[in-house]
Amino acid sequence: MRLHPTWPNPNSNGAYPSGSLMPHPFENRLDLVPQDPGVYLMKDASGSVIYVGKANNLRQRLRSYFAANPQGNAKVQAMIARICDFSTIICAHELEALVLESTLIKKHMPPYNILLRDDRDYPYIRVTMNEMYPRVLKAFRIGPDRSEGARYFGPYLAGDVAQALDALRAIFPLKTCRRVLPRDIGKERPCLNYYIGRCIGPCKGDVPAEDYRQVMTRICRFFEGQTSDVLSALQAEMTSAADRLAFEEAARIRDRIQALEKLMQKQTVVDSHPVDRDVIGFCGNGSEICLQKLEIRQGRLVAAAAFFWPDSDLDPSDVVRAFIVQHYPDTAWIPPEILLPASPADLPAVTDYLESLRHGRCVLRVPQRGRGAALLQMAKANAAESLRRHTLQGGSKQTALQETLKLLSELLELPQPPHRIEALDISHMGAQDVAAGLVVFEDGRPSRRHYRHFKLESHNGPDDYEAMRQTLRRRLARLDDPKFGALPDLILADGGIGQVRALAQVLEDQKLGVPVAGMVKDDRHRTRGLVTLSGRIIGLRTLPDGAPLQLADRAREETGAELDAGERLALLRLLTAIQDEAHRFAGRYQSQLHQKRQTRFSLEAIPGVGPARRRLLLKHFATIKQVSQAALPDLQAVKGLGAAAAAAVYKHFHSNEET
Repeated sequence: MRLHPTWPNPNSNGAYPSGSLMPHPFENRLDLVPQDPGVYLMKDASGSVIYVGKANNLRQRLRSYFAANPQGNAKVQAMIARICDFSTIICAHELEALVLESTLIKKHMPPYNILLRDDRDYPYIRVTMNEMYPRVLKAFRIGPDRSEGARYFGPYLAGDVAQALDALRAIFPLKTCRRVLPRDIGKERPCLNYYIGRCIGPCKGDVPAEDYRQVMTRICRFFEGQTSDVLSALQAEMTSAADRLAFEEAARIRDRIQALEKLMQKQTVVDSHPVDRDVIGFCGNGSEICLQKLEIRQGRLVAAAAFFWPDSDLDPSDVVRAFIVQHYPDTAWIPPEILLPASPADLPAVTDYLESLRHGRCVLRVPQRGRGAALLQMAKANAAESLRRHTLQGGSKQTALQETLKLLSELLELPQPPHRIEALDISHMGAQDVAAGLVVFEDGRPSRRHYRHFKLESHNGPDDYEAMRQTLRRRLARLDDPKFGALPDLILADGGIGQVRALAQVLEDQKLGVPVAGMVKDDRHRTRGLVTLSGRIIGLRTLPDGAPLQLADRAREETGAELDAGERLALLRLLTAIQDEAHRFAGRYQSQLHQKRQTRFSLEAIPGVGPARRRLLLKHFATIKQVSQAALPDLQAVKGLGAAAAAAVYKHFHSNEET
């Protein structure tokens, strides 16, 4: 897009010709921009806001965008190429600018900002503390009543909300009927829940609103993770009821205490100290990134939530900053400490922002060692697992998966969307322990009961093509075996044109017309696209400005398919899931073969220990590591091993010890 009739167009990287002496069309306007803190809004030709940012010095920041050779990654360059106008809002200080930036991002949803997804798949629990008799409800959005006192907790997965509500009913005397209070007070007899001690009966009219609100306050503390405080209060109430000889009331409170203690036992203790903190984990797979938030309250892991974005070479620090600024204003409670995988560039301003929301101290830090680093690693592992599960599930509902399969069939010119896709991958360490993995996806979802491992022979060194042929022959030999499943609609190889042609040769020899393609990766080992038998590459990765890569250009000309960003992401998500699953499955089996061979060779080197005694040792100790760590008396206790063999085993693993 040309910004001005007299100003040169940007080159393919989004930068402007360095030899051009043309004045920038915004040059005069930039001189009028104040050097104050504030927010700037970038707009395209239609006047739509495409980016919102903040700066301590507005003029300096804007000049950096409109220089002759602006700096920045491909995404920044692409955004600059679309700017046709801008506006600024002056703020009193950086904190005010940060607050305004967050508000404007939520209002305009600019495409070049990192945006949190507002998805109905992640509901909240709403406690209407703004009402005289509060209610506990399920909500899909944070509503305007939050400013009036309503409390929102979450977001949760749908199943987690149901579990939380079930726990509430077991622990607290919660009103669950549909009566509207105070309108319906005294109109009818209390419901059954009152008579079995599940509700304190505010509908009777003799329960002060303050007493009922106290119950709801405890529910809010429960959702904030302050379970120990709630437990202490219940124990004090039980003791008081027993002292008053109100044994039935004491028994009901005892049952609630037991329900709460049972719930607390399910919560993983991750810190011996009763600390409150959030831990943020980050993981990407080349197609998407996941940010995982772990909520630790009083040393217990009480909640977790995952958020996903398309991977556009985003810097972790930028994702973390966007998450903090957009997520925490809507949370029920901000802890005094948040552990981060990367530090935002404007850490002091972000910290001040959270402290203003929390009305207290809040520490943001990136721990490098100790317990904090271990918690970050745990959050990262959870993020990786959430991303893997999200990718395998297609990222959305089955309808979207069907559309993706239909698009895949059009790109590969299949007669219909593939119901059953089988993918092959080879894993080896040189000529030894050559393993193959076959994974099966049905209707876009993994069918693990049909996964198969293959142990392959390699006589002349590693040969991936021959390994592919050998694997497919063995798989096709089992077409009549119902345990293997029916003939696939599409076979995918983890590899390029060589692997594809190797598979096609086997299919041709057996006169089977099954389509075959390869899943190729880029130089960063990310799933890039597909390669067909004819050598045609269907590239799916694009630059942030929407311009396809060179390979994608060639593929688009041959297929005639105009893919938008959503379609490319859906296809990349599916192919990434298949390729990563095939790679993981084959690699795991290869690792098992390698470990087994190392174990066998280690024991075979011991004089007097043959196959029978090796089996005795592994049956008794389970692993070679436990055999190596066993004391001499423990080895001598293995029935059938013998004293001499036990001594030989001990000497083999402890030869460096002084005698």
